[in-house]
Amino acid sequence: MKIDINSDKRSPYKNILTDDALVFLETLAAKYNLERERLLTGRIERQEAIDKGTFPDFLSQTKEIRENLDWKVKSPPPDLEDRRVEITGPVDRKMIINGLNSGAKVYMADFEDSQSPTWSGMMAGQQNLYDAVRRTITFKNPAGKEYLLRPSDELAVLIVRPRGLHLDEANITLNGKPIAGAFVDFALYAFHNAKETLNQGTGPYFYIPKLESHEEARLWANLFTSAEEYLGLKKSTFRATVLIETITAAFEMEEILYELRDYCVGLNCGRWDYIFSYIKKFAKYPEFILPNRDQVTMGVHFLASYSKLLIQTCHKRNAHAMGGMAAQIPIKNDIEANNAAIEKVRLDKKREVINGHDGTWVAHPGLVPIALEIFEKHMPGKNQKSKSIDNEPITAADLLKVPKGTITYSGVLNNIRVAIHYMAAWISGTGCVPINNLMEDMATAEIARAQLWQWLHLGNIKTNDGQEINEQLIDKCFETVIAEVHAANTVLVAEVNSYEKAIEIVKSIVFEEKFADFLSLSAIRQCDLSRI
Repeated sequence: MKIDINSDKRSPYKNILTDDALVFLETLAAKYNLERERLLTGRIERQEAIDKGTFPDFLSQTKEIRENLDWKVKSPPPDLEDRRVEITGPVDRKMIINGLNSGAKVYMADFEDSQSPTWSGMMAGQQNLYDAVRRTITFKNPAGKEYLLRPSDELAVLIVRPRGLHLDEANITLNGKPIAGAFVDFALYAFHNAKETLNQGTGPYFYIPKLESHEEARLWANLFTSAEEYLGLKKSTFRATVLIETITAAFEMEEILYELRDYCVGLNCGRWDYIFSYIKKFAKYPEFILPNRDQVTMGVHFLASYSKLLIQTCHKRNAHAMGGMAAQIPIKNDIEANNAAIEKVRLDKKREVINGHDGTWVAHPGLVPIALEIFEKHMPGKNQKSKSIDNEPITAADLLKVPKGTITYSGVLNNIRVAIHYMAAWISGTGCVPINNLMEDMATAEIARAQLWQWLHLGNIKTNDGQEINEQLIDKCFETVIAEVHAANTVLVAEVNSYEKAIEIVKSIVFEEKFADFLSLSAIRQCDLSRI
C-alpha cells in the first residue's frame, strides 16, 4: 500500500484501521485527491475575485439547469421522510447514545464543527459509530451511571457528518502527503457500516459540510458512485443532505442538488457558518461590517432571504428544506433565564415551520420535545415539500443586503470571551461547549474571531458609545477576559495550559494583517492535535 500510518497511531484502532479499510481509503483518495486540490485552489481564486470587486451572483452558465423543471432529486428512503427534529453532537460515546435516544427523528454524529480533530477523538468516534450501528454501544460514566440504547424502533435515524474538504488528516498520508479528513471520515464509516446499516433497515446517510460550489458537490457525487461500485452496493445507496453554509453555495443551490440528484435528499440552513462565510468573503469591505452577533438573527433580510431561497429550491426539486440550529440550551437554576431562552427557541422553530421548512436542528435533548411540539402543530404530515409557498424571486441583492445594528463594547468583549473559552476546550479535545448559556462550536468561534478582525482592521469602527475599536481597546478586552480566566475557576472549560495556547492563537489570528481562512487551520498549525 502507498498509504501510511504510524504503527503507534494505528495499533489502538486496529478494528477500524484494517488493511481492507485502508485499501478502500487509498483507492478513493488516489482517485479524487487531485480534484480536491484543484477545487481548493478554485476557492482561493474566487476569493481573490471577490476582493477585486466581483461579488457572488447566480451563474449564467448553469441557467438552463435552474430553468429546467423536468428534473428532481431521487425520493428519500422511508426513514428519511420525517425529519422534523434533528439533534446534532460530537462522536463521543455518551453523546451518540443520548442523541439516538433523544426522541429526535434524526441524530447527526459530527466529525466536523462540534468535534475537536484529535486523533484519538476521530478514531474512537469511528469505533463508537461501529458499535452504534450494531446496537451494541454502551457507556458508563465515572460515577457508575450506565447508558444503553433504547429499542430500535425508538431510536433516531443516524446521519454522519465528515470533515470539510479543506481539512487534512495529518496521521494518514498517501505518497507522503496527508489525506483529506473528509475522505478518511467517509471511507472508514462507509467501509465498516454501509452494509450493516442496510441490514438494520436503514442506510449509510451523510451530511456534507462547507461546500462552496456545485463542482465540489460533483466531487462528492463521484466519490459516492466510486464507493458504491467498490463495495458492491446499488446505485443511490448513499444518501446525503448538503449544508448550505457558505455565501457562494447559496447562489448555487439548484446546481448542487442537480450534481447530487441521485444521492441528495435535502439542503440545510447552516446558519452559523453561513454568517461566518458572509463576514469572511467580504472581510475587506467596510460596507459589509456586521453588528453584534446577537443582532444577526434569522429575521434580518439577508438571512431570511437565504432561508426562503433554500425552501423554494428544495421544494421545487422534491428535497427536504431543513432549518438551522438555535444556539440556546436549557438553563438550570434560573427559571426566568431558562424561560426566556426556551421562548427564543420556540419563536425560531415556529418561524421555520411556518416559512416552509421540513425540519429543524436542536443542540440539546431537552429541546427536542419543544421543537417537536411546534413542528407537529404546524406541520401534521411527515414533511411539507408539497406545500405551496411564496415563490417571489430572491435576488443577489437580497442575499447580500447588510443588516443594520450596533457594535458594543460588551459585544467586543463577548467575542473574545467565546473565542478563548472555545479554543481552550477545542485544544483539550472538546469541540462543543456551553458558554454563557449558548452551545458554541467551531462555527460560532469563527464568527467571533472574524468579527474582531473586521472591526479592528477596517479602521474607524466605533462602538455605540463612541470607543474606537483599535489595538488598545482589543488588548484591554483580552486582558479583561484573561483576568476572568485566572480569577474564576468555575468558568474554565479546559486546563490552564490549554487557555494559554488558546489566548496565543486567538490573539495572533485577530491581530495579523491577513484574514485567516479558517480558525481551525490556524490552530492546527500552532498546536499538534494529532498527538492526542
